[in-house]
Amino acid sequence: MNKQRGELLLTYQKRLSLLVGLDSVIVLFSIYIGYFILHPYMNIYSASTLFISSVSLLASHHLFAAIYKLYQKAWEYASVRELMAIARAVTFSIAATAIIQLVAFQDIYMRVLLITWMLHILLIGGSRFSWRLYRDHFIAGNNDKKRTLIVGAGSGGSMVVRQLLTYADADFFPVAFVDDEPRKQRLQIHGVTVAGTIADIPDIVEKEHIDNIIIAIPSLEKKGIQHIYEQCAKTDAKTQIMPLIEDVMTGRVSVSQFREVQVEDLLGRKPVDLDLESISEYVTGRTVLVTGAGGSIGSEICRQIGMFQPDKIVLVGHGENSIYQIDMELRNRYKGMIDIIPIIGDIQDRERMFSLMAEHRPEVVYHAAAHKHVPLMEYNPKEAVKNNVFGTKNVGEAAAVAGVKKFVLISSDKAVNPTNVMGATKRVAEMVIQQLDKESNTSFVAVRFGNVLGSRGSVIPLFKKQIQAGGPVTVTHPDMTRYFMTIPEASRLVIQAGALARGGEIFVLDMGEPVKIVDLAKNLITLSGYTIEEIGIQFSGIRPGEKMYEELLNENEVHSKQVFPKIHIGKAGQVEGDVLWEFINSLPAKNAKLLKEQLVEIANTKSGLQRVMREVVRS
Repeated sequence: MNKQRGELLLTYQKRLSLLVGLDSVIVLFSIYIGYFILHPYMNIYSASTLFISSVSLLASHHLFAAIYKLYQKAWEYASVRELMAIARAVTFSIAATAIIQLVAFQDIYMRVLLITWMLHILLIGGSRFSWRLYRDHFIAGNNDKKRTLIVGAGSGGSMVVRQLLTYADADFFPVAFVDDEPRKQRLQIHGVTVAGTIADIPDIVEKEHIDNIIIAIPSLEKKGIQHIYEQCAKTDAKTQIMPLIEDVMTGRVSVSQFREVQVEDLLGRKPVDLDLESISEYVTGRTVLVTGAGGSIGSEICRQIGMFQPDKIVLVGHGENSIYQIDMELRNRYKGMIDIIPIIGDIQDRERMFSLMAEHRPEVVYHAAAHKHVPLMEYNPKEAVKNNVFGTKNVGEAAAVAGVKKFVLISSDKAVNPTNVMGATKRVAEMVIQQLDKESNTSFVAVRFGNVLGSRGSVIPLFKKQIQAGGPVTVTHPDMTRYFMTIPEASRLVIQAGALARGGEIFVLDMGEPVKIVDLAKNLITLSGYTIEEIGIQFSGIRPGEKMYEELLNENEVHSKQVFPKIHIGKAGQVEGDVLWEFINSLPAKNAKLLKEQLVEIANTKSGLQRVMREVVRS
């Protein structure tokens, strides 16, 4: 360590000595040149006058150079700010010399000092900026670097270009900007020209032999990103996006750490922001229990809840490996700040659920454990009922007995007008928690949202595997649409719902416009660096239990007023408790075939027990 410090000190001393020596030569050279230029016309300097002026100027220059830290600046990154520091140091050193001349000789040799000032600015500034020029044009302009087009000539794009030109080890060389603002066209920013608009991207890429495109508009909404990406996808250039400005400012990432454009960037809507204060009120310092904590949604809820500093998080899950992973992740992230309790348990085990609630006494429960795969549950209706209905009933009743304050159920858009087993069991689960809200002091609510990008069982992982295998990507139908959201978005909605909960509500996210599955597949293919023709898309037909279009609320459930930006409360009807419990208690006695038939026909049954089921599920 001492040896390393000694080497660093030696390097600094060498650099300081070089700059002090160089400035000394420039100072003396400048004043003597000024003297020799004017001496033939104005015989004003004697040897003693020249000597005293030179010593005064030399001393004052080094004094003000130290004050303005000219010897501590990294001149390879020099800009206007560094030039202003040079100007101040030179100006004050000339002024100090003028004062000394006035005191010593009762005169100021203004013309000589003016020439000296100009030579100082020129030579000292030139010596410093020459290194910047060398790096920008000889090192940064290396032919091995990828020729890069920057989308956005604002502050973000300017920051990216400056970073790329500054760092010799950057992999990209900026060739041109594109920007839709008319007044920026043909202007140069850091020597890089604004060559056209976003619509011109394909032509500019071809003309300038662009290898990479970087989207550098941090404030851009997702619809804007989608519009830009449509143009980028027409080229063979790789498209990337700059990191968030807040991540750069906090030091999490560098400006030059570009990320790939993700499918999430192309959803075309803003994510939901949280009301942090209301969430803190019911989470901070509390005990929180999450079922399905090892799953996609459950694990993300745990991550985001951790930021609000609960006293304890109880992780409940059936899968040993998934619970181990989220347990280790949270322990590493929060390092003793939060008590993390990993629990292996099945929500179908009623006794185990009551025991857990009694032992840990959570104040908030997020119920994310469920079977959610639509075609798979068509073949396993009893398992769907056992997990989604009776599992929810077990956890809910245990929470009510333990005095839990808030209970949030993760539901699905497939609970609306259900045509499949999974959706029907989710709708029954919603009614279970609504009924428990009536019968207990716990506030029970449900959160209903669409498909979650990247979650287990979603189309994205499937499409990625098919693309990696060389295709084709299988899509059920060219007109099939779905609502989509990201895993963090879904988790935020769940957490925010807990803050909004008064009891019995079904919260629904305004998910914008539905997305065609085939368009999602096309975007994922191009994002993976392939063309549609290379991978191919094959239509496989609608699978058992699937709808062509999903709904978040049926026509009787729509509540136009938002209770929070992008969040609605549904007006889903309820039934009498005895009818509900009688229906649920009858489910285990049904054989699998009958159970499936009755659940699937919930939406349009006509008589007898089927009519009771319709009243229960569709009311």
